[in-house]
Amino acid sequence: MTKRSVLFANVPDDMLQGLLKKCHKTSCPRGNTLFVQGDPANYMYVVLKGCVKLTRITPGGDEVVVAVYPEGNSFGEAIALKGGKYPVTVEAVQDSVLLQVETRIVFETLRTEPELAVAMLSSTFSHLHELVMEIENLKALTGAQRLATFLISLAPVDEGPCSFVLPYDKILIAKRLGMKPESLSRSFANLRAHGVEVQREAVRVNEIMQLKTFVSDDEDMPVRGRRA
Repeated sequence: MTKRSVLFANVPDDMLQGLLKKCHKTSCPRGNTLFVQGDPANYMYVVLKGCVKLTRITPGGDEVVVAVYPEGNSFGEAIALKGGKYPVTVEAVQDSVLLQVETRIVFETLRTEPELAVAMLSSTFSHLHELVMEIENLKALTGAQRLATFLISLAPVDEGPCSFVLPYDKILIAKRLGMKPESLSRSFANLRAHGVEVQREAVRVNEIMQLKTFVSDDEDMPVRGRRA
């Protein structure tokens, strides 16, 4: 799982093994907080098991879900390397296990193993790309289209019928997509006409290509969604 993460995918095996010996795993049960907005950014993390959500609290006291990361994803790289304080709060959506990478150790490794910088840049670029696509989706797509994009990102196939289970509850999905829970319910209802059937957490899509067509008829506009 560590090697499959964006953070370490391009790190040579021998360098990775040396770095991992200096890191440690930490458990975060469902509902527990890993760190809060404003804490010193001394670590970056890789989700080894489970799922976490990254949130910010608005001046009005509302929670905004910035991202939801299942296993294999990393977070905290840019702010940890820059120094300063975490701009988000991280809470476990499921019982989770994370690899905790101390920033000090990363800097020590960079002095002797500059190849690690490539991995850091790749990971940061990946998060930036996801953010750009998220903004594009929020501005260009309707609520039903954003939900369809999210379902497409979960689908185990690129075309044809498929079934899968929603990775977390619908309230979090609504926040993740920038919607109210009632708007999410209406969007699910709208997607019935496009071959989507939902029974609690179970989803069946009659034809993925039909869902992609609903999102965009323009072949030059790729259908993407941030990782679930």
